[in-house]
Amino acid sequence: MRHLLAAALLFFCLSIPAFALVSPSERLPDPEQEARAREISKELRCLVCQNQSIDDSDAELAGDLRRIVRERISAGDTDKEVFDFVIARYGEFVLMTPRFKPATWVLWLTPGFVLLGGGIVAVLFLRRKRLETGVSSLTEEEEARLAELMARGNPPDSAP
Repeated sequence: MRHLLAAALLFFCLSIPAFALVSPSERLPDPEQEARAREISKELRCLVCQNQSIDDSDAELAGDLRRIVRERISAGDTDKEVFDFVIARYGEFVLMTPRFKPATWVLWLTPGFVLLGGGIVAVLFLRRKRLETGVSSLTEEEEARLAELMARGNPPDSAP
């Protein structure tokens, strides 16, 4: 019972959504602009943490990037202009989802090729396995024995 309660508590703690680390001083007064800033921040990678967006990171650089995004939005930039500004400063790596272009084709296409290759290997393996375990033809001696058993009316499984 205690283990079940501990597992339920752990599940509850892990299921609580992570709250963004945006400080109240960073927030924009216009709720619509703040919502845009939050959406953009979710798409930008923290260059310190690398596996977190700047919206989720508490690194100092992530805070600086959040402020830059909000400054650009306050200046009237579109979302594309904000992304272009940040990419020009920090490079493509700052994007959580890289753009599809020749430099990232390998990144985008590799999973498909791996799945396709795995499927081909699986089909070939199963086909070869089926051929190896297939029923081989009977020898003349086995055919004669089978004919004898069939003529007597005894099924082959009950042969002595």
